[in-house]
Amino acid sequence: MAGRTARLVLLAGAAALASGSQGDREPVYRDCVHRCEERNCSGGALRHFRSRQPIYMSLAGWTCQDDCKYECMWVTVGLYIKEGHKVPQFHGKWPFSRFLFFQEPASAMASFLNGLASLVMLCRYHTSVPASSPMYPTCVAFAWVSLNAWFWSTVFHTKDTDLTEKMDYFCASTVILHSIYLCCVRTVGLQHPAVASAFRALLLLLLTAHVSYLSLVRFDYGYNLAANVAIGLVNVVWWLAWCLRNRRRLPHVRKCMVVVLLLQGLSLLELLDFPPFFWVLDAHAIWHISTIPVHVLFFSFLEDDSLYLLKESEAKFKLD
Repeated sequence: MAGRTARLVLLAGAAALASGSQGDREPVYRDCVHRCEERNCSGGALRHFRSRQPIYMSLAGWTCQDDCKYECMWVTVGLYIKEGHKVPQFHGKWPFSRFLFFQEPASAMASFLNGLASLVMLCRYHTSVPASSPMYPTCVAFAWVSLNAWFWSTVFHTKDTDLTEKMDYFCASTVILHSIYLCCVRTVGLQHPAVASAFRALLLLLLTAHVSYLSLVRFDYGYNLAANVAIGLVNVVWWLAWCLRNRRRLPHVRKCMVVVLLLQGLSLLELLDFPPFFWVLDAHAIWHISTIPVHVLFFSFLEDDSLYLLKESEAKFKLD
């Protein structure tokens, strides 16, 4: 929900710097990369590199040029530390110690665990909520959209490329829009299905236009940031307003309210931009880890609410 917006804010800010952070502007870094690529990334030297490169690294897309940038990053970091300077960023990211083929091990693992939590809660939802519940199809669709987003988040933090970056952005935006649609169905659509259908078509149109512009025209980080902050605010305000209005009548709504407030509070972690502890754990990874129980709580709310709506609809049917 709102947490995805905060994540997009940080990603947009980092990506805007990706073409020229302090570390990769350093002459020592540039010279190191140039010499490394000349020495290792062509002819017989490249064949030797490929022959000794672990298969999991090549399958993950790590190239000779990537290895040169990685090694020269640490050379530059070592010089900064030796001279008593603050550690710089490289290509919009802090230096991370690679583990196997994971570029950002903690964030990749946390993204995977968020996805796993979503999958477990989806299975629990399937088991405990009958398909006849009015919110069943919308909640299940939201769970799959979330799973897809966490998959691409895991891939992106494993290996940052143009494709994985865009998929991470686009899937995160899709989660926010689907959360808005979920809220629309819950607050309006159950009584007025035509309104929900029209609103769904509008959201799909907005998502298509958004992705098309960023993919086919230009990837404008400033526009992407503004668009996602806007839809994130709509998402937060709508859910929170509904929760406040129904908190006394529906006790389980408090879970949703706690989720919205927690995600807003945890979003502040994204502002604590610092070099990673042990070159692994940065603020973004800590935020990812902290959202795991929040997602569990939100799916628990969806389960409770779906069962409540089912009971309510069955009671109305008996009265009729």
